[in-house]
Amino acid sequence: MEITDDKLLKIALITSLIGIIGLLIFTPTIEVKKVEIKDINRGMIDEEVSIDCVVTDVSSSASKSSYFLTINDGTGQMPLIIFESQAAELQSDALDIYDFRDRKVEVTGKITEYNSDLEIILSSGDSLKIKN
Repeated sequence: MEITDDKLLKIALITSLIGIIGLLIFTPTIEVKKVEIKDINRGMIDEEVSIDCVVTDVSSSASKSSYFLTINDGTGQMPLIIFESQAAELQSDALDIYDFRDRKVEVTGKITEYNSDLEIILSSGDSLKIKN
């Protein structure tokens, strides 16, 4: 059997379509891993995680464009970084960053390291939710 350019193109197209359909089917089932702060380690850098915690402190950068929240889940505490774009999303939902102080929240973000300390960077404006 001879493989021609036409046959190869058809095989590549069918394989690509199967892959795209598979992504569409399985993507909604991928969930972010829920963790406790005490379990976060350097091996988790660049992983997206979710934490149920309380915001214990809120401060802003000198330019007021980025915010630094301290979160505590009872097992430990760590900084949560909210950059300007995420802060703008939060504030467009009629929420002020300082309203999160002393509130129980659910945070979804990426683990990063800065100056040898682990921190979480908020994924998007809707990744910080007040829990009831």
